[in-house]
Amino acid sequence: MFNNLTPVVKNLLLINIGVFLVANFVFPALNEWFALYNIQSSKFRPFQFFSYMFMHADFWHLLSNMFGLLIFGPLLEQFLGPKKLLILWMVCGMGAGVLYSGYTLVQYRSLEEKVLAFETAPDPEYFNRLVIENRGYFAPEVFDFVDQYSRNPQDPQLVQQAENTLNAILRLQVNQPMVGASGALFGILVAFGMLFPNTQLFLLFPPIPIKAKYMVTFYGLYTVYNILITSPTDNVAHFAHLSGLIIGAALVLVWKRNRNSFY
Repeated sequence: MFNNLTPVVKNLLLINIGVFLVANFVFPALNEWFALYNIQSSKFRPFQFFSYMFMHADFWHLLSNMFGLLIFGPLLEQFLGPKKLLILWMVCGMGAGVLYSGYTLVQYRSLEEKVLAFETAPDPEYFNRLVIENRGYFAPEVFDFVDQYSRNPQDPQLVQQAENTLNAILRLQVNQPMVGASGALFGILVAFGMLFPNTQLFLLFPPIPIKAKYMVTFYGLYTVYNILITSPTDNVAHFAHLSGLIIGAALVLVWKRNRNSFY
């Protein structure tokens, strides 16, 4: 496997592993500076659309992304060439960051409007709905407060506590960063599935053979499913994965139209 490493794949592996080691053992502040924050956050910087791809939450996050690159990247680089593989990786990664930022911005502003509506007309039932919609942010004890507030809806202290709670959710949401090369990797996966659709792959979990086109289709559908049912505190950026798939598919379709410059 390692004997077949191609130049771009090799360099991407080294850079990602090197950045992970530096960020976790030499200069931990990189984890905060280079992660991608919500556009509304005071911690957001435009360069994070690029830098977040080289940051990873933990060793297993890094391992899963680099393993995927190691498995699918070399054959794609041999087929597309180093330049196109690098373009695919970078455009899918950065594009996924941009689209995910738009998605989270819409989510944040929607929640912000709901919080403002509650502050304008405090109501225990409305507060309860917001808690249920965002229950991933809360400990189970919050429902004890919901019961107390429901029994005393005019108590100014309880109203203030409810407002503080909702604003705390806003702060958590706006300062929840995204890291990782998953958007770029999903671009690699869909390109592999489109260019080598009938290649037999052997999955580790479950240990069965599957054609590349079916694997990519499954990942796409599974990603959409997770977007629809995801918890607000799910630490997997499923929309970024879907964005990487869409951008990667679009790039391959564009390249396939121009056969003269495809390889």
